[in-house]
Formats: sequence, structure tokens, C-alpha cells
Amino acid sequence: METIKPALHHVTFKTTHLSQMVSWYRTVVGLEVTFQDDNNAWTTNDQANHRIAFLSVPGLSDDAEKIGHNGIHHSAFEYNTFSDLMSSYDRMRREGILPAFCLDHGVTISLYYKDPEGNFVELQSDNFGNWKESTEWMRTSPEFKRDPIGTFFDPEKVFQAHAAGRPFDSLHPAMRAGDFLPDTLPGIGLPIPSSAEMTEPAL
Repeated sequence: METIKPALHHVTFKTTHLSQMVSWYRTVVGLEVTFQDDNNAWTTNDQANHRIAFLSVPGLSDDAEKIGHNGIHHSAFEYNTFSDLMSSYDRMRREGILPAFCLDHGVTISLYYKDPEGNFVELQSDNFGNWKESTEWMRTSPEFKRDPIGTFFDPEKVFQAHAAGRPFDSLHPAMRAGDFLPDTLPGIGLPIPSSAEMTEPAL
């Protein structure tokens, strides 16, 4: 029998920081509260009744060893264009919210932020502007097979170059080549040696 493929509707977080989480996601991805009480919140940033829910019931506790435990590494949100991604980076940096690390994955430009409980949220734009083309590149490109994680970049350096008028078609290959590396290579939230110690992708 053929599998009927449902669309992803929402994700739900258990949290000990309900108000902080709702506020942070409101700022970062524009969530609005559909319903909230003392222990829960259901939020959305489109026409759905909810896209991200938060459960904050008694008995939950923070995980001091989160990095070394199984779980979701990150959720991701996609912008229509690289310019939209850069504009959102600029808006959030003005509010003191900066990425934990940034990667040119080849298939996407991705800025990874850390929410109040240490969960990563990826904000990305597709480098091909077309899912069919980017999917085919992932499947067949020797470059992606060789380096599926990609190249770190400093978002401020890239933003300033973009703001100065450098087009994406010029920025992207330069980012992949390492021309916009951060001064210190960051960790990516996994129990592996720091990125500064790695000579090859460890994923």
C-alpha cells in the first residue's frame, strides 16, 4: 500500500523557561501566541493554528550534559532569498542576538542560533533558489560528498560585503573557499573536538 506522506505541522519543546522561550522565538522567527497559560504555549508564524508549542510542566529540569545526549540538534527555517537572511541577521544583531556559528553548506547558507535552553535554530537560504536543483546537487555533487558540512564563515564579514553591494554569485564561491572565515572556528554543539582542532569535517 502506498504511503500517504503527511506534511510536517509543528514541533513541541519541553521547557523550564516558558516566557523566555516564547519571547526568543517571537523575536527570531516571528512567532505569535495562539494560546498560552501558566505552563504551556502554542505559537505560529503563518496561517497554521500552531507551529511551535512549549510545555512547561512541573518536574522538568535542565540538562547539564545536553551536548552529549541524544536529541534533536536543530530546527530550521528558510528564507526566500539570501538578502532576506542577511536582513534578518542585521535586525537580530541590533537586538543582541548573534549566531553561535555559521556555515556555507554548499546547498544552503545557514546561520545557527542558540535558544534560551541551548537548542540550535538554523536560519537558511537555498543557494540554488530551487529545491529541485539543490536536491539534485546534494545527490550527485562530488563536492557535497567530499564535504557535506561545509565552510564556516563570519556573518558580520559577509553581511558587510553584501551591504557594500557584492552580489551573492560572487560571495558564495568566496565563502566556500574560506575567504570569510571567523577569527576563531566555533564548536557546533556535538561531543567532538573543537572545530579549531579539526582538519576535516567530523560529521
